[in-house]
Amino acid sequence: MRILVVDAFTDRPFGGNPAGVCLLDRPVPDDWMQSVAAELKHSETAFIEPVEGDEAARATPAVDYRLRWFTPEVEVDLCGHATLATSHVLFERGESGPIRFSTRSGVLTVTRDRSGAVGMDFPALPAEEAPAPGGLAAALGVTPVWTGRSRFDVLAVVESETVVRELAPDVVALEAVEARGIIVTARADDASPYDFVSRFFAPAVGVAEDPVTGSAHCVLGPYWASELGTPDGTELTGAQLSARGGIVGVTMHGDRLQLSGRARTVLEGELRGV
Repeated sequence: MRILVVDAFTDRPFGGNPAGVCLLDRPVPDDWMQSVAAELKHSETAFIEPVEGDEAARATPAVDYRLRWFTPEVEVDLCGHATLATSHVLFERGESGPIRFSTRSGVLTVTRDRSGAVGMDFPALPAEEAPAPGGLAAALGVTPVWTGRSRFDVLAVVESETVVRELAPDVVALEAVEARGIIVTARADDASPYDFVSRFFAPAVGVAEDPVTGSAHCVLGPYWASELGTPDGTELTGAQLSARGGIVGVTMHGDRLQLSGRARTVLEGELRGV
């Protein structure tokens, strides 16, 4: 089996968020995929398998591949950067798109434009206002000005880009928060080329800080589109301010959105642990 490492949401090697991409050539057990993800130690590793059979078996809606995502500790329901990484690999191998993936979050459709940017049709996951979980402010070292909950995560809005950039949370304490992860965000500074900034912490699923998180932007997109008053079809640009950093384009389309970004393959090899 072929396995690759792809840096997602970046146009340069060793930036953005690295994801493993494993091209399955046969069905494998879940625990084997989990072991591979633990071996690679990236925040997520994607496993992709072509959908076989005739068109009737593939239809309604038609899908091209089955796609699953694993952190080093658990399988997750949605992952943007590993989907971008997988799509980048398939486009490099001659796919022209659109590519349709069957996932635990439904069918996700991916396209590529003439410039090479990949666009991913994802569900919007708006956060509903909710009290801050106990211990959140202490773990973050800052009191949010607004908190909410989405399907998976806690959203914590803070005062400024500087607060997001300089945040030094107690990751062990954050692990006690009952959520997949904690998204910390603020409106970008006036001089910034971005619309909003964020960071993402998910120690509960084995990821202390994720470099760039596509699924978090399924929450950030609806929030900032509402806050900034931007209509559907308007692209917003988010910067995730981790040490590696990355840029995510977000365009709202009703209850769905398009995430866009670039990727670079940095490693490819043969997986022998089978």
